[in-house]
Amino acid sequence: MDEPDRGPERRHGSRSEEIAAIVERKGGVVEVRDEADRYTVVGPERGTFADWLTPIGEHYVCHRNLVPDIDAEEWSVSVAGPDGEATFDVADLRESLPTVAVAHTMECAGNGRGQHVPETGSVQWGFEAAGTAFWTGTPLSSVLREVGVEGAGDRWLTMIGGDSLEEEVFARSVPLGKALDDCLLAFGMNGQPLPPEHGYPVRVVVPGWYGVNSVKWVEELRVTDAMVTEGALDRPGSHAHWQQDTYRIHPEGADPGENESVPEADTWAQFESGDVEHPYTFDQTVTSVIGSPDGEAPVAPRGGTVEVLGVAWAGDDAVTRVDVSTDDGETWAEASLFGPDYDCAWRLFRHAWDAAPGGHTLLSRATDERGRTQPATISQDWERARAGEAFPWNEGGYAANAYRPNGVRVTVEREDGDGRSAEAD
Repeated sequence: MDEPDRGPERRHGSRSEEIAAIVERKGGVVEVRDEADRYTVVGPERGTFADWLTPIGEHYVCHRNLVPDIDAEEWSVSVAGPDGEATFDVADLRESLPTVAVAHTMECAGNGRGQHVPETGSVQWGFEAAGTAFWTGTPLSSVLREVGVEGAGDRWLTMIGGDSLEEEVFARSVPLGKALDDCLLAFGMNGQPLPPEHGYPVRVVVPGWYGVNSVKWVEELRVTDAMVTEGALDRPGSHAHWQQDTYRIHPEGADPGENESVPEADTWAQFESGDVEHPYTFDQTVTSVIGSPDGEAPVAPRGGTVEVLGVAWAGDDAVTRVDVSTDDGETWAEASLFGPDYDCAWRLFRHAWDAAPGGHTLLSRATDERGRTQPATISQDWERARAGEAFPWNEGGYAANAYRPNGVRVTVEREDGDGRSAEAD
């Protein structure tokens, strides 16, 4: 693969310039919100969620620090295991180790944050911070085997990003078992080299888990006995902010505290059981989005019906059912799942709607293989949330999957006897 046109180096550029350059280059996204010049964020329109594969130009982007200046020929990833250390450059990964491709629905843990009332801080995503791509790279199991790692035990893999600042290291830890199972060091996206904003020249991809775990511009991997805690890394700056302080589900004003491990990596299982007081955002919660109709323009039936299309995903778990309502939740009909069916990637769904002229609110709700169904709303009542009646309002606005905020208002025109559309009375 040829190297991408990375444009001007922007480690020291302004946030607004970086966002403008990404929007111009990708073409299918718009700026979501640049919160106090802290994040670079762009997201697609609703129509993206009517297709299975997300084009690079329509895939959302979110990162905290500016894209680092990178010379791919000089870039390397250091790997430390209990029985050895090794360094791999990009050529090693591409040419000396196995290459695989995985389908993965990448989703920001803050997706749906903008649906929280009262409003939380940071980027006010609606539903748009998700996309499905084929990621090409080297299995982490192959890389770790080179430093003597065979079994997982209770160990963790700590990953450090090249966008780390001197005062603050971007470090995330995932259970080693997950890393060995299906994770990879990716250098390609949809058959192209990674674009700069997606982690060029190499990033981690953790299928089915929230995007924060898929560390971009990765430069270091360490097998550890515990997930990263403050002072755990032999390097300057704070170490644990992105693992222990943020990306955790807790009420307003709570101090989440540090843990070295958790009994369960499934995000919702942590919350439901109460075994982890302030759950970590690892595995994605079950979610769905209608992509078409998109509500931007009136629609007219064809042959008496309007086709409703969308996508549904549930992280490591399979989606087993999607229901669609065309009357704001008064009645529901089971949609059909179709198209590609890969682990950790969303499913397409469709529903033939006998659409009457006028205005309608369309909703979708998905159910996963564990029997979990999207709740209708977000609530500050955590007991209702644990009972599956609502999603818990949390200070970071993480992991939201309420279906009502994802609904779409659609105007239907009438169809005349010749199959041609006409304005509704």
